[in-house]
Amino acid sequence: MGLTPMMRQYLEIKETYEDYILFFRLGDFYEMFFDDALTCSKLLEITLTGKSCGLEERAPMCGIPYHSADSYIRKLVTMGLKIAICEQTGDPKQSKGIVKREVVKIITPGTITDPEMLESSLNNYILSISEGRNSIGFSYVDITTGKLRVTSFKGILRYKDAENELLKVNPREILMDSSSLSIRMADFIHSSIPQSVATDSLTITDHAEAKRIIQKQFNIVSTDSLGLSGEDEIILSLGRLIQYVVETQKVDLPHIRDVKHYSPSDFMIIDDFTVRNLELSKTIMGDKRKGSLLWVLDKTKTSMGSRMLFKWIHEPLLNKYEINKRIDIVEVFFNDLQTRNEVREILEAIYDLERLTSKVVYGNLNGKDLISLKISVKRLPEMLSILSKCSNSSPLSSLAESIDPLIDVHDLIESSIEEDSPDTITEGGIIKSGYNEELDSLNDILSNGKLYLANIEARERESSGIKSLKIKYNKVFGYYIEITKSNLHLVPENYVRKQTLVNAERYITPELKELEDKIVNAEERRSKLEYTIFQTIRNEILKSVDRLMNTADALANLDVLSNFAHVAYNNGYSKPDVTDSDIISIKSGRHPVVEKISNIETFIPNDTDLDNSHCRFHIITGPNMAGKSTYLRQVALIALMAQIGSYVPAESSSIGVVDRIFTRVGASDNLSQGQSTFMVEMSELSNILTNATRKSLIILDEIGRGTSTYDGLSIAWSVVEYINNRDHIGAKSLFATHYHELTELEGKLEGIKNYFITVREIGDDIIFLRKIKRGGANHSYGVQVAKLAGLPYKVVNRANEILSELESHDINRSHESKITLREETGKETMQLDFFSDERKKFINSLKKIDTNVLTPIDALNLLNHLVEESEKL
Repeated sequence: MGLTPMMRQYLEIKETYEDYILFFRLGDFYEMFFDDALTCSKLLEITLTGKSCGLEERAPMCGIPYHSADSYIRKLVTMGLKIAICEQTGDPKQSKGIVKREVVKIITPGTITDPEMLESSLNNYILSISEGRNSIGFSYVDITTGKLRVTSFKGILRYKDAENELLKVNPREILMDSSSLSIRMADFIHSSIPQSVATDSLTITDHAEAKRIIQKQFNIVSTDSLGLSGEDEIILSLGRLIQYVVETQKVDLPHIRDVKHYSPSDFMIIDDFTVRNLELSKTIMGDKRKGSLLWVLDKTKTSMGSRMLFKWIHEPLLNKYEINKRIDIVEVFFNDLQTRNEVREILEAIYDLERLTSKVVYGNLNGKDLISLKISVKRLPEMLSILSKCSNSSPLSSLAESIDPLIDVHDLIESSIEEDSPDTITEGGIIKSGYNEELDSLNDILSNGKLYLANIEARERESSGIKSLKIKYNKVFGYYIEITKSNLHLVPENYVRKQTLVNAERYITPELKELEDKIVNAEERRSKLEYTIFQTIRNEILKSVDRLMNTADALANLDVLSNFAHVAYNNGYSKPDVTDSDIISIKSGRHPVVEKISNIETFIPNDTDLDNSHCRFHIITGPNMAGKSTYLRQVALIALMAQIGSYVPAESSSIGVVDRIFTRVGASDNLSQGQSTFMVEMSELSNILTNATRKSLIILDEIGRGTSTYDGLSIAWSVVEYINNRDHIGAKSLFATHYHELTELEGKLEGIKNYFITVREIGDDIIFLRKIKRGGANHSYGVQVAKLAGLPYKVVNRANEILSELESHDINRSHESKITLREETGKETMQLDFFSDERKKFINSLKKIDTNVLTPIDALNLLNHLVEESEKL
């Protein structure tokens, strides 16, 4: 018993698309068979049935209506599956045997083009990776915007740099050749970017073939013209990427005409630890947008602007001149409220030009999309008029010059497309009346066919004298004239007899058959003609892809920069002075997020003065909850905001360009990889000490807490020495700590300054003043903070009793231990007092209690332990 012809056709197509869910078009349904049916039935919660296929057992089958397929496809792709859409491409009326079918489109997580399936404010990247002996190449693109970027990583740090870049790009799909990819890179992709779909791309293994694909795409004679000389791994990854996208989309890619070849060192390097710790785009707790820097800064009016802002926040600039070009444009908008409001009002009316243009490229647009495009470009001349009033010799002039008014695109759509176009392009109602004469005639026939028949009937009655003459219709003969037997002698000579009945004869005329042909076929002919006209209009707009994309990019820039001015004006930000100096000087700085979400009416601002010579390392002490962590983060965020071109939350500021920001903030386990809190901390610290430079900004918050007091202080002390030492790093650094012993370093090591967070004591209670001052804190106020945290009354009272008893002992007796300091030369120079005896050790361990991580039961256990230890003294 053999397979049926239809099932044989299905299996032949499925063999080519083995790794895809094959949506096989049968009439008005997409059907899935065998394993695909089992998978879709379960994931989509649809009924699993069976279909006779020529075998002994029925083939498992499930199906969905073709007109509602988008929602099902969206769900499957969101789950990481890849879909192949197989349509009937042959005409069933003209097909002999089985109708021809072929895959017309492939949808994968990285090649989605339907805006309904995408996050409008985020790019949807597909990334191709190629690894050679000493180099790793990346190429990645958002096919809905045409933004293509390539980079490479070389040297001993190539793996770490490539891993950081992968986390930053966060692709939805990764193309790779597993046979040449190192175990380290493969493991990292699967463990650290689990949401990405890894596709094994083995179609291109030859650099010469990759070059030919690239040259064809960009219409060039050599890849050297793209700056890819000597970049074999970029070339291989790029060739694979282009081929994969072309094969999945089944079209050329005219909107991908530019390759941005960059080095990660072109931008401030922000590793994943820092992105997370500074909460740039989502919060640490809950991965929410609200509470992040992006949440505060993103008041953009377009999706294009929102995507660009996201990219800028993760890629601050290093070039002072490029930074100040952005800031100067922000200043224009900041000082001109009317222009800012007018520009933002126009931007609000503009749709997502980038993704609308990509729909033109891929041919999956409808009449409504073209109306959205028309509405958008209609506002461009008005935008240019507004900008012209303030762009003469101003920073805005270059942006204004990049905006094309696209009047021809507007006029074409205005003259051809109906305002209330339907969602589909195959059912008519898209093309305006008056645009195409033949289409107007067909529409006229469909609207007035019965009237034309009535007119013919009346005229024939009049001319023949047969008052009972009627025009009728049936499926066999179509339209005909029926005349009774009594009137046959009056039948005109041009009538052609078609049928004889008992009491009448049926006739046709050339005029009637011509009208019948028009009426009967008008609907089908109109649909086909409208589709042809629509595709002609789409192809005409396709010629303007470059103009549309360039304009979209300029509008996105305008959106972000006018948005910066809007946010700055509403939040009381000031213009930063960005320089190439080694100074970070901030007067009355504020945390941009905390001041927006805090319940405190007035955020307490603080000054910061850092340089690379006499004041490069700040040791900050003070109790928990006093605001140390907020202060550390606000300095880092102000520096980052300045380098993306934004105004900053400060009275004034001078920001020397920072090449990297490192943060070691908070405590967290990475249990899935077998790493404890302390191991995670040490790993992050190792990354800082290995990669920081003199131009970096380092933020350290409570290092050494995950081990014993002696070990923790020893590590913290050594780290301070190492970072502060200009022979090693010498970077500008802020270090919040409870190790008060470290405050003794000021005056002993050049460049170190002590600061503390002020509090006010009222009896046994404290009030956090949240002001940074010079000097070191005298107390940790651990017990008072424990009280504020809600520890039971008896526990707090007993802790106060123990603390008073311990502090009454002489902790400065003889037999003191000493720690030897090392200066930049590495020579031992002096000794500082350290723990004198077991009592001092006990007191310091009490001072180091971190109430932030104590539960009530932990506090009771700790208290019992302290009582036991105190009895040994």
